[in-house]
Amino acid sequence: MRRILVTGGAGFIGSNFVQYLVDHTDVAVTVLDKLTYAASRESLAALPADRVRLVVGDIADAAVVTPLVGEHDAVVHYAAESHNDNSLADPSPFVQTNLVGTFTLLEAARATGVRFHHISTDEVYGDLELDDPERFTEATPYNPSSPYSSTKAGSDLLVRAWVRSFGVQATISNCSNNYGPWQHVEKFIPRQVTNVIDGGRPKLYGAGQNVRDWIHADDHSSAVWTILNQGRIGETYLIGADGELSNLDVVRMILRHFGRPEDDFDHVTDRAGHDLRYAIDSTKLRTELGWKPEYGDFAAGLARTIEWYEQHRDWWGPHKAAVEASYAARGQ
Repeated sequence: MRRILVTGGAGFIGSNFVQYLVDHTDVAVTVLDKLTYAASRESLAALPADRVRLVVGDIADAAVVTPLVGEHDAVVHYAAESHNDNSLADPSPFVQTNLVGTFTLLEAARATGVRFHHISTDEVYGDLELDDPERFTEATPYNPSSPYSSTKAGSDLLVRAWVRSFGVQATISNCSNNYGPWQHVEKFIPRQVTNVIDGGRPKLYGAGQNVRDWIHADDHSSAVWTILNQGRIGETYLIGADGELSNLDVVRMILRHFGRPEDDFDHVTDRAGHDLRYAIDSTKLRTELGWKPEYGDFAAGLARTIEWYEQHRDWWGPHKAAVEASYAARGQ
């Protein structure tokens, strides 16, 4: 594979994957991105122009997608509407991008025979009880609980159907919660970190007992590249780094990093239908393809992420007030 098309490559995890490709491979990368509020030209600005080009367009627009897909050896499909709170307020963009957009890309891959990898989420599996020793595996039944996760589940099923019905050369990965640079300040870790940087207090949904399985975006990127090159067509691989922590634990770690008291945060109204616990079993990926995460220590990865946000106030600062006003209107 010499030419890779990355949809959503100006977003958080997509741009981290593009950076990974530049750093670790010699492939040429085309980013297809609609440049919604969650995307950023700045995340690609420092990358070499002879390796990375940006095409601004909608993945649901076949006139743009089909010829572009045909110019490449593989498509890595990150583009998605992904914020649960936004999906509860207005599900329609999630249906259009996550379902219609994925359908459009699959039809282009079908027409051109291009290798396709679909990026998904562990949220398609619903949630686990806090005291449940089990973790999600590739065999866990789908049980999505929000418009966001249901549209991602639907997009996964489209990929599976296009593999079986039409022979599309595709794989799927479902990943746990990412953290790292270039994540929009509406998301949990960047919101809490930037609150503290601004001299404010972190905001914690409910009692903060909800557990997420955190993985650094660099580790997600290396896993996707491994699957793209070594994964078996038609297979699903779960990506996780054994990073289970409650939201309360994460907030306390952020406060400790800044030398603030561990109880220096505010409880806010819980999200409707807030999933209790996500936990990934990535045994299949590790044993079959030999992948392993670099960031086994969440505290070290979090410290590097905090430092990045401290150094990039010019990027997130202009968006911060609007994000906080939106949360405040919902009592969060």
